[in-house]
Amino acid sequence: QVQVVESGGGLVQAGSSLTLSCAASGRLFSTIALGWFRQVSGKEREFVASIDWSGTNTNYADSVKGRFAISRDNAKNQMLLRMNNLKPEDTAVYFCAAGSVGLGSNVWEYDYWGQGTQVTVSS
Repeated sequence: QVQVVESGGGLVQAGSSLTLSCAASGRLFSTIALGWFRQVSGKEREFVASIDWSGTNTNYADSVKGRFAISRDNAKNQMLLRMNNLKPEDTAVYFCAAGSVGLGSNVWEYDYWGQGTQVTVSS
């Protein structure tokens, strides 16, 4: 099995930046695809961004294109989500997910999930 743990959430003002981190273990880090999702209470979990095993190819939700950047460092078994120009609409619990689907954007394409980290953006 694969274990993923995300961290880096917090409370920030609109327009500021925040970086989330995800660490994966249980399998060679470079062989798995990773993604970020977010969820607001009462709503479905929403795709944010994904990256393939090589770190070469990425996929972003339209709502975050140009503002968020996903990257991975296989030597450190770490994935980052750099979030810039944050908006109140970005407020959610952010989840790191792992799977073998490449650049999947659907919840059912991922097999392993972190516990979530809260990101709150104030006006």
